[in-house]
This record gives sequence, C-alpha cells and structure tokens, in this order.
Amino acid sequence: MNKHNLPKIRMRETLVSYAFLAPALLFFCVFVIYPMLSGIFTSLFDYTLKKFEFVGLQNYINLFQDEIFWKSLKNTLVIVVGSVPIVVIFSLFVGVTIYQKKSGVRSFFRGVFYLPVVTGTVAVTVVWKWIYDPLNGILNYVLQSGGVIEEPIMWLGDKRFAIWAIIIILLTTSVGQPIILYVAALGNIPQSFIEAAEVDGGNSWQIFRKIKWPCLMPTTLYVVVITTINSFQCFSLIQLLTSGGPNYSTSTIMYLVYEKAFKLTQFGYANAMGVILAVIIGIISFMQFKVLGNDVEY
Repeated sequence: MNKHNLPKIRMRETLVSYAFLAPALLFFCVFVIYPMLSGIFTSLFDYTLKKFEFVGLQNYINLFQDEIFWKSLKNTLVIVVGSVPIVVIFSLFVGVTIYQKKSGVRSFFRGVFYLPVVTGTVAVTVVWKWIYDPLNGILNYVLQSGGVIEEPIMWLGDKRFAIWAIIIILLTTSVGQPIILYVAALGNIPQSFIEAAEVDGGNSWQIFRKIKWPCLMPTTLYVVVITTINSFQCFSLIQLLTSGGPNYSTSTIMYLVYEKAFKLTQFGYANAMGVILAVIIGIISFMQFKVLGNDVEY
C-alpha cells in the first residue's frame, strides 16, 4: 500500500463512520441536547402561555422559598434512600442464588422477576391499586385475617403509609433488570479463579468476597447509578395512584415539574426545578462513581 494514500484511506473511513453515526447523533441533538439547553434558557424567564419575560434567577429564588418544593425534594430523597440499597442487595442475593440452579430453573426465575419490567406501567398500577384498596384489597384482607390490624388502612390515602406504598411498588418493578445483569456478570467470572480458591481451601463466603464481589463491581456501579436516576425520576406511579397526595405527601420533584408545567402552565418555574433536579442527580452520580469506581476492575 502506498503510504501517500494512507491519510486518504483514513479520512474515508472516518467519514463513513460519522455517516453511520449521523442518524443517532441527530436524534440525540434534537431530542436531548436541544431540550436540555432550551430548559436551562427558559428557566431564566417568567414563561407562561400569556407571557415570556426575563426574570434572571428569580425562578430559582422562588423555588428555594417554596415549601412544596422542599417537601417534594424530601419525598424524592426518601424514595431514593428507601429503594436503591434494597434493590441492589436483593438483586445481588437473588442473582447469586438462582445462578447456582440448573439452566431451566435459572431461566424461569429470570423470567418471573423480569416480567414486571416488560409489563406496562398502567397494568402494574391497576393491580397494585386493587391490592391497596381499603375495602376490597387483598392486603387489608390478609392483615385483618392474621390479626395484624383491626381496621382497614387507606394505604394510598394516609400520608403515614402512602410514600412507603409507592416505594414497595417501585421495588417490584426495579429488581428485574439488575437480577438479569448480576446473573450475566456471574457467568463471566472465570471458573478457574473459583476452582483455584476452592483448592486453596476457601469457603463460599471467602470466594464471594475475594473473587466474585470484585468481579461484580462494574455491574454494581451501573445498577446503583441507574437505579438512583430512575428513583429520582419516579413519576408515573405517583401520577396514576396518588397525584402527589394526600397533602403532597407523595409528591416528587418530577411530579411537581409536571404539575407546574402542564397543569399551571408555569414553564419557566418548572424548568428551573428540572435544572435543580439534573444538578442533584449529577452530583450524586459523580459521588457514586468516586466511591464505587475506585474498586472497579475491568
């Protein structure tokens, strides 16, 4: 090959590569980058259906003085703290447990746990709404039959229980994908490592802690970050079950953004909340990468 033609060949390969990337890149710019920049820009305006007036940082000042925003932020953090550790620990436990089973049994349990993920949110919500029904729900029936409670509980109508009822539903729809990922990651661990540890007299716990767990760290980091982001963006369950009630006890930042933008048409104020939410998610994700990423081995 003539060395003078090498730059031309590389240029042609680069252009072909960018040509294949162009559709996805165009989609990303139009539906991700542009809305993100537009949201940041309009958060500086008093933007409603009737006016579009520059107010600078006033939306952010009003935001931090809004009691409902702080209540929604607290509820969002409760959902994140209450769901993410349980999802990671439960998914890891189930993944390790079913990986030791035969192939057919393993496939069955993967399908069972993944079913809520592929089932429509509306269908899942309808089922749980019936379970939580204070008069005809199976949950109150079982608890009353067992003598745990005397009177039916309004699980979604009582501010003491509503947020926890939402977290339970979120858990059932969040563990499917992490379980699949953990089972796949366990299958990628070299069997020779485990056999060598067994020859050296290592027990099951030592093998897991010294060999399996370090190999599972990349998967764990991914699960933690993605589950955290999904928990921060919890919206559909709130919208379908409680609409943020009672008295904003289940309102999250995402639901408040929806309420301000599409019910009250306060688009600038809603975009300011969206920017704050993005900053919070970015900071927490960065911290997770710093804490967990140091132990990741690829």
